[in-house]
Amino acid sequence: MKTRSKPFIAHRPKRLMPDKLAAATLILAAWLVPAAAFAALGHELSRLPVPVGAPDFTLEDMDGKPYTLSSLRGKVVMVNFWATWCPPCREEIPSMETVYRALHDKGFIVLAINQWETPDHVFSYMGQLEVYPSFPILFDRDSHVSESFGVKGLPTTLLINKQGRVVYRAIGGRNFNHSDVRKLIQQLIDAPE
Repeated sequence: MKTRSKPFIAHRPKRLMPDKLAAATLILAAWLVPAAAFAALGHELSRLPVPVGAPDFTLEDMDGKPYTLSSLRGKVVMVNFWATWCPPCREEIPSMETVYRALHDKGFIVLAINQWETPDHVFSYMGQLEVYPSFPILFDRDSHVSESFGVKGLPTTLLINKQGRVVYRAIGGRNFNHSDVRKLIQQLIDAPE
């Protein structure tokens, strides 16, 4: 009786999965682009022609506390997808913190969703920032949530109205404390449910 053996393939290169290849490309791009290129953040957000329902998710923060998007109906929610290796992500965190503190009591929340990294890594990174965020930092280590929102690059930010519909989107770093952005957020807060 003949037995078949598996063919030997010497030095077969490992292939990166598409999501890992995208992550590797983004990391490389972040190292190659000088930080000065991100010094002047824009403030424009793109309005979706037709607001779309935001996919529901539950993610945990650094302490293991779960946050579920659908439980925040009735509030205006900024969902920000980011990573520690992303220079414009770092640039925009102080402006997100400022607008969060100013509008939180009026029904505004920021959910910063980290991609691919561990809570320990992000915790040590947060200690290096000029402003330590008081808004929730959540973890999407397998990128299922970012995929459900169609995120293609970091940072990506979505503004979700009180009915749970995505109304505005921004791809790339932004100054969220700009008066135009605060006005958009305030309009969403003031809109009837």
